[in-house]
This record gives sequence, structure tokens and C-alpha cells, in this order.
Amino acid sequence: MSELKLDRRRFLQGSGGLLLGTLLFTSGPIALLAPSRSWALPMTTLDTATGDRLLVMIRRIYPHDTMEDAVYAFSVKALDERAAKDPGVADQLKNGIAELNKQAGGDWLKIDEKRQVAILESLQDSPFFGLVRGVAVASLYGNELAYAHFGYEGASFVKGGYIHRGFNDLTWLPNPPADASPAPLS
Repeated sequence: MSELKLDRRRFLQGSGGLLLGTLLFTSGPIALLAPSRSWALPMTTLDTATGDRLLVMIRRIYPHDTMEDAVYAFSVKALDERAAKDPGVADQLKNGIAELNKQAGGDWLKIDEKRQVAILESLQDSPFFGLVRGVAVASLYGNELAYAHFGYEGASFVKGGYIHRGFNDLTWLPNPPADASPAPLS
């Protein structure tokens, strides 16, 4: 995972927003990786309100009840980076958030989760939804905090193959029946 460095000058120069949060869980793999319980992620193009709504939108599209918002924030950061490179993307995101708010009859964040999901379902064929979903799937499931959350140790070749690092340590699926494995070679 790349380190995010933000000095005071870059913070003050930034025209975008800032995503802020606090880790909810004081133990677990993400808490072990985090330097503190509070986190902040600067955005250069999107404002804080847009970032907050995108974070919840991504959480609704890819729901993991025990995954920290900090992991989802990297997807918002990826969208912000796309928006910084392409003003059309920035407009698409801002207009998409405006549509969420319009369909919510005000503030999309203030309606209940069931209504939020219904609105997202109505927009699932829109270019806005496709953009958010496409960027989010790659950035959400391709970062080290998500790996830690799911217990993914990385590609097998990274640490010399599965046989050298506990190929039999899979804990998130039920154990297969004994007859599913071949007999040992003698």
C-alpha cells in the first residue's frame, strides 16, 4: 500500500475535500496495520460532501459489515484521482451525486439503507453507477487493508508458494470432506 503523505502546505493548497473517520474496531488485522484509530484521506478534486456520499455508495454496492470505512476510502481516493485527470469524470460524479440526492428528495445520506439501495438499483445501468462500480471493485479489493480484512496473504509466488506458508490455513470456507482429497503418495 502506498503511503499517503500530506504536508501542511499541500493540505492548505488543496482545493478538494477531506474524508475523515475513526476505526470502529480496536482489534483485528486493520487495527494492527493502522498507526492510529483516526484517519484522514485528502482529495484534490472532489469536495467532502461528494466524497462522503461516494463512500456510502461504495459500501452499499460492496457491503461488508465488518470492513472499516478506511478501506472504502481508498476507492473514493481512486475516484478523486480519476476526476483530477479528467474534468468530465468530475462532472459525472458530481451530477451522479446530485441525482442520488434528487431521488432521495433531499439528502441521500439521510434516508435509510433500504431506500439508498433501491435508488442505487434504479441507477445501476447509468454511466455514473458503472464508473463508481468499476473503479471501486479494483481499488477496494486490490489494497492491503482489504487483504488484511479478508485474511488474503497475497499471490502464492510472493512467499515461495502455498506449501511454504501454510497452504492449509484457509479459515473462511468450511472444511471439505476427507474423501475430497486424494490418498497420500507412499
